Amino acid sequence: MNQCNSKIGVFPDDVMVQILARLPVKSLFIIKCVCKLWHKLTSEEYFTRLYNDISVRNHMLLVEVNESLSESRSSLILVHNIRGVSEFLLDFIKDRVRVRASCNGLLCCSSIPDKGVYYVCNPMTRQYKLLPRSRERPITRFYPDGEATLVGLSCNLSTGKYNVVLAGHHRPFGHRPERTFICLIFDSESNKWRKSVSLQDDHFTHMNRNQVVSINGALHWLTASCSCVLVLDLDSDIWRKILLPEEVNRGSGNRIYLLESDGHLSMIQISDVWMNIYIMEDYAREEWHMVDRVSLRCIRGMVPGIFPISQTGEYVFLATHKQVLVYQRNSRVWKEMYSVKNNATLPLWFSAHAFRSTILSCQ
Repeated sequence: MNQCNSKIGVFPDDVMVQILARLPVKSLFIIKCVCKLWHKLTSEEYFTRLYNDISVRNHMLLVEVNESLSESRSSLILVHNIRGVSEFLLDFIKDRVRVRASCNGLLCCSSIPDKGVYYVCNPMTRQYKLLPRSRERPITRFYPDGEATLVGLSCNLSTGKYNVVLAGHHRPFGHRPERTFICLIFDSESNKWRKSVSLQDDHFTHMNRNQVVSINGALHWLTASCSCVLVLDLDSDIWRKILLPEEVNRGSGNRIYLLESDGHLSMIQISDVWMNIYIMEDYAREEWHMVDRVSLRCIRGMVPGIFPISQTGEYVFLATHKQVLVYQRNSRVWKEMYSVKNNATLPLWFSAHAFRSTILSCQ
């Protein structure tokens, strides 16, 4: 980028770009209309990459809140560690949807009235894409609740490419699910679906199927037995397993959750009084290391219903039935960030996702 003095103020263009790249997306779009210079600076490819690189470090928690079953649209609550709580809608999609997966600022949503219809959107830029229908047998046949057992989203910030994965055990009408695990993968570059079939004996629950982690070009799910992590490589469409640390499976009453932390695969183990945080520091060798051990005595009454959603090296976002908490790892302080004031139909952790604010296009 050329080094020159800005016509507005005394800052050179490079300094101005660094300032603008730290604005919220909504403010950024307002800034574009201030003058031609700022519109030019914020429209360059360099700025887009810089903005996304900075924004991706700011983890947030997104919660879909339905006040009642009769509500036509749900509210989306965005919780930021510093900026606090904001609210927005997905009304720009022109359909009643619910969020199924989140990755690098993009959301994968499924239509509520029309089963098998999926969208990818960026709620910050209010862009969305209706995914084409697959020619394969509808994914809705896989699971009794009418949708795929697993829904995953992987998004590469450097290339802008994203993949949507719908997977589940084939379930013939009137029979139990077979071992045949069918996976449909949408590729944004080709705008097409491809099909992968394998044999899987591992199953997933309502709780952990929302917690899909996208790193290193693969999607990761924790199995219902919490014995391993099931990994789908998006380049080869091959499934493999990553074993959990031996000490994690010891002892009864422990709950395991799979997350991402600053680009690493992470796992949180919760017991009655402790929260242990593990990081896979060497992905190739599958080496786990416990990096933090947190006492839960000061929130003992919330522990049975607490659910970690998003984390960094500095803090952890957790959801309960009606609250969102943040744990500051450096100061070891707990803070309530959000609380539902009415009778929500579902616990917050059921519809909570890790989120990052980017200006990535989903078109």
